Amino acid sequence: MVSKAVGNAVVRNRVRRRLRHLIREHLAVLPDSGVLVVRALPAAAEADSSLLGEDLAHCLRRVLR
Repeated sequence: MVSKAVGNAVVRNRVRRRLRHLIREHLAVLPDSGVLVVRALPAAAEADSSLLGEDLAHCLRRVLR
């Protein structure tokens, strides 16, 4: 779920789809148990995919330590 603070429905769905696509690259390193929650901040609406990917990878590295 992406908060309404990110933008209107079109923007929220675009951010959701981009994050879903980016997380697929990291599924192999994630543990099978547990739940992963990714919170999209309003700046995600203007961020390009490479920046979102870098931020996601950085966060996952911190979580998996």
